[in-house]
Amino acid sequence: MTAAQHSIDMVRIAAESADRLKATDIVAYDVSSLLGITDLMLVATAANERQVLAVAQEVEKDLYVKGDGLQPRSREGLTEAQWVLLDYGDFIVHVMHEEAREFYRLDRLWRDCETIDLKLAHPEPSTVNLTQEA
Repeated sequence: MTAAQHSIDMVRIAAESADRLKATDIVAYDVSSLLGITDLMLVATAANERQVLAVAQEVEKDLYVKGDGLQPRSREGLTEAQWVLLDYGDFIVHVMHEEAREFYRLDRLWRDCETIDLKLAHPEPSTVNLTQEA
């Protein structure tokens, strides 16, 4: 099973928003074969709490404007701004502080999943280490 094209298109909009606000290590995973609750996971890193919130807000705004009024079903982590999760049903956007991303290592969980070509104009080279052991 693979993710629906519409979901992939929406994740690309989210990734473009994150990239525009200088988020790094932006990666999307097709988790549709592993999880029954969603198809895609987008993960982006921000350098500080202020940037975490700014990236999450920009993603939400762009998905609303460019995604025909698409809004998240739920939002989590806005108070602490270490890890903001935007749940859109078919896909989930994770905007993580550098330290939180390093600590939780979500990429390690999904390293066997196919990644989505996000078609970013200025992609940052990934510094995420997928091979670290727990």
